[in-house]
Amino acid sequence: MPAYLLNFVRDISDREAVEQYWSQVGETYSGKGKPLVAYAPFEVLEGDMPVWGVVAFEFPSMQDARDWYYGPEYQEVKKLRIGAQDNVCVLAEGGWVPAADRRPPADFRAPSPASSVS
Repeated sequence: MPAYLLNFVRDISDREAVEQYWSQVGETYSGKGKPLVAYAPFEVLEGDMPVWGVVAFEFPSMQDARDWYYGPEYQEVKKLRIGAQDNVCVLAEGGWVPAADRRPPADFRAPSPASSVS
C-alpha cells in the first residue's frame, strides 16, 4: 500500500543552508519516492500552525519511505536542513479507516504548544 510523506515547513532561519539542502535532496529520493507537491501554492483551511511551505511525496510503502528517510544518503543531506528549517514531517499509510475504528491510542496526549519540540 502506498505511503505519503507530508512535510509542513513552518519557518526558515538559514536560507543559504536550506538552498544547499534543496540542491542535494533530489538525488536521495530519485527512484525511491515520487514528489507530488513541493512549495506549490497552498491554503491553510483549518488550524493555527504557521506554514510557509508544503512538500508531499508518495512511496510504494511505509517501509520504503522509512528506508529512504533513515537511510545514510538522506540522513547526510538532512544535516544541512537541521537548525535551518523548522518543520513538521509526517509519514502516513494510504488507505481508509472506517469511522467506527478511528480512535487514538489509549495513551495518546496531544502536546501542549509550550511543550512541542521543533
